[in-house]
Amino acid sequence: MSSGGGSAFRRRAERAAELRSIRASGSTVQENDQLSAAEEEVRQKRSKVDDAAKAEYLIRDAMAHGKFDNLKYAGKPIPGLGDAYDPDWWVKGLLQRENITGLGPTAILLRTEDAELDARLDAQFSEQQVRDILADFNARVIDARRQLQGGPPVITKTRDTDIETARWRERRSARAPAPVPPSPESKPSWWRLLCGRA
Repeated sequence: MSSGGGSAFRRRAERAAELRSIRASGSTVQENDQLSAAEEEVRQKRSKVDDAAKAEYLIRDAMAHGKFDNLKYAGKPIPGLGDAYDPDWWVKGLLQRENITGLGPTAILLRTEDAELDARLDAQFSEQQVRDILADFNARVIDARRQLQGGPPVITKTRDTDIETARWRERRSARAPAPVPPSPESKPSWWRLLCGRA
């Protein structure tokens, strides 16, 4: 069966189903033909309206229904609208919205870690922990300089462990409160009172 014969058969079957539904509804074929002609006239009028007018109508209709009320950026500039096109805009937006860290080129991650390294070192309690963190950081910087994974060039410098440890000690001693000398008129401790030594 050719495609032309198949479509003609389909139209006849659709028309027969339509006539059966007309008989079941109680209306006449003439009434149905008038209704179909009116529907076709409406379709033709709609096809003559250009897309700009359709869009304008849909916008006005949505405004009338209040669909544009309480939008997030109402009266504010949309962020990133005037910037140059960035093909990774959606990834950057996702990282910012979800506050995802630790992803990106190694060179950039090392730069941000270098900027926050002093604060991380200050949170440590022993000199050995500081030396371990510095050794790990320096090893990753040297490994990233080899550019085995590609990406932007690594400009982060390694840190001298001895100098950074000395700086950590200085910062730690500056933060430590000065010891309070006991006042001469202080009361004897409870232990001395108990033992009878005063």
